[in-house]
Amino acid sequence: MPEGASLKRMGLRILSLATLLLLIPTLAPARTVESGRPRKAAARKTAEFEALPLLRSRQNHLLVQASINGKIAWLGVDSGAPFTAIASHRRAHFRLTDVPEDSDLPSRLQVNGSYNSVGIVRTLRLGSLNLLDEPVVVLNLGGSRRARIVDEQQIDGILGADVLFPTQAVLDCRRRLLVLKMDPELPGHAPGIDYRGFKAVPMQVSEGSNLYVDATINDRPARLMVDTGAFATLLHRPFVKELRVPMRKTQFSSAAVNLKQRGVDVARIRKLSVGSINMLNRQVGVIDLDGLVHDRLLDANPPVAGLLGAEILDRHHGIIDFGTRTLYLRR
Repeated sequence: MPEGASLKRMGLRILSLATLLLLIPTLAPARTVESGRPRKAAARKTAEFEALPLLRSRQNHLLVQASINGKIAWLGVDSGAPFTAIASHRRAHFRLTDVPEDSDLPSRLQVNGSYNSVGIVRTLRLGSLNLLDEPVVVLNLGGSRRARIVDEQQIDGILGADVLFPTQAVLDCRRRLLVLKMDPELPGHAPGIDYRGFKAVPMQVSEGSNLYVDATINDRPARLMVDTGAFATLLHRPFVKELRVPMRKTQFSSAAVNLKQRGVDVARIRKLSVGSINMLNRQVGVIDLDGLVHDRLLDANPPVAGLLGAEILDRHHGIIDFGTRTLYLRR
């Protein structure tokens, strides 16, 4: 992977980061979470690929174990994140360095309307794959307090599209498996992935490296961002109002990077279709996606109407192929 290729291309543009949306009980008291981390599963590898086991957190996030400058780290595998990021409270622990003054890399990026610094990881290791001098964005991911509030596994950062695309990653959400191609120049497809019985749905990739699929919601054309960082499938509140679908308030709110908490409603959708996969009488979350989805995509034709989140990707055995830009779903 060319050093800093994605961050150079992004420059200082505002990036859409629906990363690791958390479901937070309103006024919920903080609880102590058991500190023991899940035991490490054995990783498998072939000559051309690295297959890494994933853990599913209590909030439906998929986590991979990595090594950052020789120290163990847990990263959320986030298809909705255009870049890899490290939690700001872990910057000193992992010994991140600043971007050199003579580098072409930006020293900061604007994410969801706020500026965040860029740091350099000397070595980022994922199994046998070793990435050198990798630029990362330093983000406030909420720290240990938010993890306690939502009873969530605390993470050290996010593994984003700037790694997943160049390695032609295949992310199997049901089997909790991440397959990375060691040398993207070599031919071949990820071994051990069986697509029989699946329906292929093409994904479009935006300038900000977000993934979108065509959908229909109560027979109205729309697009959905494929976002493994979203705890559940979430639709944009104004879009649901236009459909005249009743919404019910809940005691929950959601949190995203650099944005205030937002209330979460629920609605029951008569028919939600992604490709040829039809989901009937499906309950979804409803939030205001302003600030999470940029470039006027919420008002486009068809509009981006929401986030295709973890519960549908798990239930329908979602497989995200970053190499072919295809989402595979099973009924």
